[in-house]
Amino acid sequence: MAIPDYARTNFETLLKAAEAGDLALMECTEVASGETRYVLCAVGHDDDAFVMTPFGHLAPGNPYEAYIPPA
Repeated sequence: MAIPDYARTNFETLLKAAEAGDLALMECTEVASGETRYVLCAVGHDDDAFVMTPFGHLAPGNPYEAYIPPA
């Protein structure tokens, strides 16, 4: 299975943010469930304001039990 372009682009952006020290972990509320999620964000700047771009949340529990890698 090929990784789609949007995922590659987002991953590259995430790597650049990590290299620059511009990552944050934010506590957020998931819209669909109302549950608390810990979201990995890239931190940008718009004049004097911070802009947080969410990339995904950290998996609760054991992530090895949540995902099946490609065969």
